[in-house]
Amino acid sequence: MSRRPLVRYALRTASLAAFLGLWQLLTSLNVDLWLRFSQFPTVTDVARAFADRLSGSDYWTDLTDSLTRILTGFSLAAVLGVATGVLVARSRLAEDLLGPVLEVIRPIPAIALVPVAILLFPSNEQGIVFITCTAAFFPVLVSTRHAVRALTPVWEEAVRTMGGGRLRILGSVVLPGALPGIFGGLSVGIGVSWICVISAEMISGQYGVGYRTWQDYTVVNYPGVFVGMVTIGVLGWVTSTAVELLGGRLTHWLPRTSYVPGGRSTRVPRPVAVSVRADNDSEHQAQPEQQGHKDAEEARDEHLV
Repeated sequence: MSRRPLVRYALRTASLAAFLGLWQLLTSLNVDLWLRFSQFPTVTDVARAFADRLSGSDYWTDLTDSLTRILTGFSLAAVLGVATGVLVARSRLAEDLLGPVLEVIRPIPAIALVPVAILLFPSNEQGIVFITCTAAFFPVLVSTRHAVRALTPVWEEAVRTMGGGRLRILGSVVLPGALPGIFGGLSVGIGVSWICVISAEMISGQYGVGYRTWQDYTVVNYPGVFVGMVTIGVLGWVTSTAVELLGGRLTHWLPRTSYVPGGRSTRVPRPVAVSVRADNDSEHQAQPEQQGHKDAEEARDEHLV
């Protein structure tokens, strides 16, 4: 049996408290062994800087700008990635035309496209959205393509047998069947989007969490740097959790497997009645066979006589 929810939440809270306590201990004692914790701000310093930042308007402006950029770029990547993945997986012509170009561009890190974005787009805002969209596009594309190709053809043949056309197959078989893989790519894409949008804000942004974090680093405001890191972590966790919850809601029809700690499996009792019945049947089958052999031997002896 799994632990109760309250016990699990208590364990998670205790692990977080232990991490923060260890951080506070190492930084307050200025421990310098192989790692130099004397340069780190303490937990209380970061908390004090966080409270000061929350009381100002710049923090909320940066938060709004980063969320706007990430949601715009990720939404575009989700639509384009799913559409392109389905098209490439279902059409050989599209695969031949788009496949080579996509495979050449895919290994290029999205942050390396900052010069391209500066040259292409007239404003930094559009360039940051472009980088964010490119970062999330390829994980969604690859996951969608593999999910569509992994579908069993029996479902499509069944819909086609009942008179369904391409649109009916796409809406009833392809997209519902590929939803688990699509949301897997979306979950990965939202995390990559946060990495690239923060990096793009550090390089060419004017506002945003990444821009503010880099500015704090340049003025040697290390508590402010950690405030930005904590903000990025919380925002990434909230958005990825939202994507996973949406995926769970849309794929509620999937069979759910229960997790058993330690890999223990529940033993199923052997059906005693069935085995006994099987033994009795085997005994009854053995008796006619023995009788048949005996009759055959008697008939052979009579023939010899």
